[in-house]
Amino acid sequence: MPAPRTSILFTGYAPVHFVCFQPLYERLLRSSEYDVFLSGGLRSEGEDGVRHDAHAMYEQFGVPAHRVLPVEEIQTRDFDVLFAANTKLIEPRSVGTRVQIFHGVSFRNKSVRDENMGCDHYFVIGPYQHRKFVEGGLLAPDDPRAVKVGFMKTDPLRAERHDRQELLRRVGLDGSRPILLYAPTGQRHNSLETMGEAVIRHLAVTGRYDILIKLHDHPKDTGVDWPTRLSPFEDEHTRVTRERDIVPLMCLSDLLISDASSVTSEFALLDRPMVFLDVPLLLEKAAKSGALDTETWGRRAGVVVKSPEKIAATVERALADPTALSDVRRAMADDLFYNPGRATDVAMAWIESRAPRNGLAPLAGPAHERGRSDR
Repeated sequence: MPAPRTSILFTGYAPVHFVCFQPLYERLLRSSEYDVFLSGGLRSEGEDGVRHDAHAMYEQFGVPAHRVLPVEEIQTRDFDVLFAANTKLIEPRSVGTRVQIFHGVSFRNKSVRDENMGCDHYFVIGPYQHRKFVEGGLLAPDDPRAVKVGFMKTDPLRAERHDRQELLRRVGLDGSRPILLYAPTGQRHNSLETMGEAVIRHLAVTGRYDILIKLHDHPKDTGVDWPTRLSPFEDEHTRVTRERDIVPLMCLSDLLISDASSVTSEFALLDRPMVFLDVPLLLEKAAKSGALDTETWGRRAGVVVKSPEKIAATVERALADPTALSDVRRAMADDLFYNPGRATDVAMAWIESRAPRNGLAPLAGPAHERGRSDR
């Protein structure tokens, strides 16, 4: 009798959540041993509470409709494994194993908190995050729940899987100018809210650069329609990109401009220059949570700019000497990421090692039959 297929569910409420799972999703689809489904969806609030539109979220990634399940449906179904990249899991009726894969690591350490401890396994991104969980008393040093996987989303940054000419075509640039990527975080008091427009203006008037603006896909303050507000800046050399996955944009870019986003951690894998726009109010608020760490890595891998008038000169100097701070960026990447370029391979090997045919902590079989129910 053939072994039962393992039922796998992923849930999230923002495109970036799925981007973090997508490499594993695509790998799982190549095997006949897994049934893979997606749920959750873009959030909206109404009189009847929070609603999720799963199809609106996943159709932009070309996911077949039969793999997308409404939240109402998963609440009547059982799955063997649930993967999630957000803290408050969107759960089915019952599940055998919950796996947290996270959606980034930054010096704000938003993932290191007690609310994140409702899972059975954690695909830890790197040594730094691992230490923070141990220091916070959330995981023991040898806790078997911590799996040293890395960050699957960033595998292409080391694997060089992107065709540069195709990426240039997609964003509408010819590649003749240095490309700057501006990617602010979504927290309140981020750089876009404080000085972003002036920064874009100062860079655009130099006539030296192509500028890609990647907006955060679930900002805390939703009162501003930023794509519309920034549309006057758009021309043949400035683009407000609609790409959901920032990794191809990072591959294209010669320099990153950000503030306190986890994208600065990811960009360190490319060992290219970074500029941090100062966000004192955001950092002050983050410090009150007790998780902010500006000492270990923080903004050491780039240059901090406190006013938009200094951005053009700072960018020019950084591009003139792209090896400056390279030693910091390399050490930072080594500390932040396990298995760079191979995280998806490691994650898949972990799943396969627990397949029924190997007899190791099986994941397959209806969750409710194994006595593991929703908490």
